[in-house]
Amino acid sequence: MSKTAFLFPGQGSQAVGMGQSLAANFAAARAVFDEVDAALGQKLSALMFEGPEDQLTLTANAQPALMAVSLAVIRVLEAEKGLDLAKAANFVAGHSLGEYSALAAAGALTIWETAKLLRIRGDAMQAAVPVGQGAMCALIGAEWELAAEIAREAAQNEVCDVANDNGGGQVVLSGHKGAIDRAIEIAKAKGVKRALPLPVSAPFHSSLMQPAADRMREALAGAAIRAPKVPVVANVLAAPVTDPEAIRRHLVEQVTGSVRWRESMIWLGANGVTRFIECGSGKVLAGLAKRAVAGSEATSLGSADDVLGFQ
Repeated sequence: MSKTAFLFPGQGSQAVGMGQSLAANFAAARAVFDEVDAALGQKLSALMFEGPEDQLTLTANAQPALMAVSLAVIRVLEAEKGLDLAKAANFVAGHSLGEYSALAAAGALTIWETAKLLRIRGDAMQAAVPVGQGAMCALIGAEWELAAEIAREAAQNEVCDVANDNGGGQVVLSGHKGAIDRAIEIAKAKGVKRALPLPVSAPFHSSLMQPAADRMREALAGAAIRAPKVPVVANVLAAPVTDPEAIRRHLVEQVTGSVRWRESMIWLGANGVTRFIECGSGKVLAGLAKRAVAGSEATSLGSADDVLGFQ
């Protein structure tokens, strides 16, 4: 029997206007945005709907904003389509901050607490490394093994880590700016199709994020985490977890660890998942899932029309 996984996007999928059609059409979506606004003491929904883009892109805003859109989709599916995630999904997974969205969708965290945790996470990640000292780059047309080799060569006593293994020949490196600059040149010399710096404000998912990991260990220690009603595929494991203490531990490890997205999709495919449903802003994860799992189908739900057309 075919299995289904619900996917939740990470940073980079944000766009001004996201969630606006959901809020305009569904009370269930408005309730999510109101709850997130109240949790943060900020009219984040207005920033999502109207911008400005440079403020929405700030890590501390983008992370809870993307979660809010994802959970708005889930709540609208529940209200309009009778969705019961425990019956409709065999697994859930989220890319980086999307793992928090997945946990909230699966009932392991409340939306209120998730918003607060993501604000702390965003602030801590931004503060971990002084602006200008860290950087990230994307290698297009490189598999993990080659990317890891390039990272090792580029480090030269600085940090250069594999941050994201997204699949489809896309791997992201993260670390000191000098090391990332060297990695780009080494990648070009090794024949990588494209090697380009990313417009990010900090070296996410690298060992330079250890101060942020320490801050999240403190924040998560006080968080009420319940067993999810659907297994959550953890980024750092590329395998499912359901134990609340394991979830807490892996969320801390995720701050400095690699997002093993390609392996996560392969694991899901190997365990019978052939239908992927991306909930939230953007369509990146649906495309990556289809590439990773032959013969699979993938749908992206980010607007009122998407949700109303969902079967």
